[in-house]
Amino acid sequence: MRRIATIAALLYASSAWGQDWRHYGGDAGGSHYSAAAQLNRDNVDQLEVAWVHRSGDLERSAELLKNSSAQATPILLPAAAGESLVYCTPFSEVIALDPGSGERRWSHDPQVDTASLRPFRCRGVAYYEEVRVAEDASCRHRIFANTYDRRLLALDAITGELCRDFGNHGEVSQFGRDKAADEISNSSPPVVADGLVINGSAVIDFRLAEAPKGIVQAFDSLSGELRWSFDPLQGQAGSGAANVWAPISVDQSLGLVYLPTGTPSPDYYGVNRPDDTRYANSVVALELATGKVRWHFQHVRHDLWDYDTPAQPILFEWQKDGETVPALAQPTKQGFVFVLDRRSGESLWEITEQPVPSSQIRGEKSAPTQPKPIAPPPLLDPFLMPEQAWGLTPWDRGDCARQLAELDNLGLFTPLSEKTTLMFPGSLGGANWGGGAITPGSGVLVLNVNAAPFTGRLVPNEQIDTSQDGKDHPTDGQRFVVPMKGTPYTVEINALVSPLGIPCNAPPWGKLVAVDLVAGEILWETALGSVHELGPFPLPFHIDWGTPNLGGGIATAGGLFFIAATMDRQLRAFDLASGETLWRYTLPVDATATPMTYTYRGRQYLVINAGGHFMFNREAGDYLYAFALPDNRKAP
Repeated sequence: MRRIATIAALLYASSAWGQDWRHYGGDAGGSHYSAAAQLNRDNVDQLEVAWVHRSGDLERSAELLKNSSAQATPILLPAAAGESLVYCTPFSEVIALDPGSGERRWSHDPQVDTASLRPFRCRGVAYYEEVRVAEDASCRHRIFANTYDRRLLALDAITGELCRDFGNHGEVSQFGRDKAADEISNSSPPVVADGLVINGSAVIDFRLAEAPKGIVQAFDSLSGELRWSFDPLQGQAGSGAANVWAPISVDQSLGLVYLPTGTPSPDYYGVNRPDDTRYANSVVALELATGKVRWHFQHVRHDLWDYDTPAQPILFEWQKDGETVPALAQPTKQGFVFVLDRRSGESLWEITEQPVPSSQIRGEKSAPTQPKPIAPPPLLDPFLMPEQAWGLTPWDRGDCARQLAELDNLGLFTPLSEKTTLMFPGSLGGANWGGGAITPGSGVLVLNVNAAPFTGRLVPNEQIDTSQDGKDHPTDGQRFVVPMKGTPYTVEINALVSPLGIPCNAPPWGKLVAVDLVAGEILWETALGSVHELGPFPLPFHIDWGTPNLGGGIATAGGLFFIAATMDRQLRAFDLASGETLWRYTLPVDATATPMTYTYRGRQYLVINAGGHFMFNREAGDYLYAFALPDNRKAP
């Protein structure tokens, strides 16, 4: 508690943490933090809607919206670049707004091909001042945006017009552009530093033994010419992916870019993969100028669980015993937070080798051990035994106990087999792409965690009914079946629920956790989400048992943590020091984007993108909500 008590003072200690939100994650290191403090613990309950923007997608593309998720976090441009609030829609349209009123200033619609089964999403855009262009010329200030169909766009930040000196009249084709978006697409924004635009990709999960390679590319920010590329699989055949679909971080002072890499294809079956996949399921530090590997840290070996590196590496300063170390925190789906020296990749906490079960699949070369940090503690307990079954009645509790007793369950890292296996956490996490927020000088990380169990099975292809093929994940309780082409198996995943549709473990099924990365301890945790809308009929009161959650949160110098992410349409403010809920607002639809905040003309705004998520199987929308304290400057 002594460390928590010092946070308020530390929040103001570093001028490097600004009040503006110029990057997807607040800054280039993904801190998800703002030094703006007009909103604080004492007045947050007075927040009111300042303005609402509608993109128009619900009116134009209602059917397509059902296969989309609104994940974009806007950025605020500096005054020299027009001081607009800029974001992207699930269909890759880039929109600039007046930050005080939400009125549209300009938009650019790249007219992406929507004839695809792959869900539509866009997490954000990037801003860069191109100093090689004259100060009074167009496209000195640039917005870089990825499209669903693998184009990289350069737009004038003031007008929204394409920068014709970039690539082919304002756009370049990225690796995999010749393939359908069903196989390779984009979701996270690019990063821009030292004249380079760096991009990963979103590669198809599960379905292909040899999916497209997860090539990372760096383009010249002026000309669009390719400067370097990096293949996490180093050109090896037999697999694909290991792609970087989560946001990337940059430390320009060290000249390093940090890649969160994913699983080699096809996620749950590794018999055909190359023996050396050292850069998959890793944090890989590349030299910014050349793309050469400086170091890597692999947090899962021979991944058979779809435990991608799901979130942006979070850069912070580790301050302990009078020493300051440039550090990096990496949350993972398996519920760990690895804390590394970002100069070398060396772990700042001792890593133990945890023996894990071997695979029962013929020919599978599963790893005998997996790395586990001695601290901080895991974000959730992965053990779930029959005697821990939970239910509202003895009947459904007994059914859950029966299901658990029949599962193949040897704890975390039990590989899938032809017998139904517990997946806890499953591929949803643990942590996911929302990542966490860290306050400067404190080493305290706050992040949201999923804690609902799933089951998985590898079914011989000749035995499977694929009539429900096409689900992305059984978050809403439905069966998920996908043939893994090029393998003898189809993967089948289900939520582990009682006959009443309730998860078989005790709540909370989603939670917030505050972790002291330096002391190596959990400071507090609290349920995230209410289930009052998830039953056969909505209830007029909250039941805070937590829900599956997608999206992230932000911390502010006002001692607040803001997050939506849940299956209850709520945007909440929590006390950073205690986890107490201080404010909440019911949005029209679920908001599965990370919010942001900024100060404009003396007023602090909180902005959240609310459009729903196809995985929740609930209503979709096209809202951007801005909140602020009452404006007493208005005329009566």
